Amino acid sequence: MRIGIALGSNLGDRMANLRAARKAIVDLATNKSVLASRVYETEPVNCEPGAGKFLNAILEIEYDGDPTDLLEKLIRIEESLGRERNHARNVSRKIDIDILYADELTVNNEKLELPHPRMQERPFVLQPLADIRPDLVLPMQKSTIRELLAQIQDSARVKSFAENW
Repeated sequence: MRIGIALGSNLGDRMANLRAARKAIVDLATNKSVLASRVYETEPVNCEPGAGKFLNAILEIEYDGDPTDLLEKLIRIEESLGRERNHARNVSRKIDIDILYADELTVNNEKLELPHPRMQERPFVLQPLADIRPDLVLPMQKSTIRELLAQIQDSARVKSFAENW
């Protein structure tokens, strides 16, 4: 199944953090048919005062296992890159990795909700996702990613940072 994964970093060498996460995620993929967005620089949302800007990107990988099992592997990647598990919500972090969708699958359990419940409100998710899947319509949505992005007023705050990473 094709799984969309969001990456973000606003501490340390942000680009190196994204690259290390990408390499580890690609190693989990069933094959190396990976779609990767540009990297975007965005203002922090609901973070602590003085938080630095984030770098954000999206990967889409082929993965044959259960998305909840993949989430556990992604958490281990975050930890290996210096993210602590007992962190407060919406604070600065070296790496943040979220599963956005898994094909047409819907999941709602104590560990995972798919599609991600707030992604349609977040230009820092929709803009990079529009790079790789502009015509994707997620389960429980009627609009494409491109259409959802156009509906968000502050999408201009998402600035392209790097094409190749």
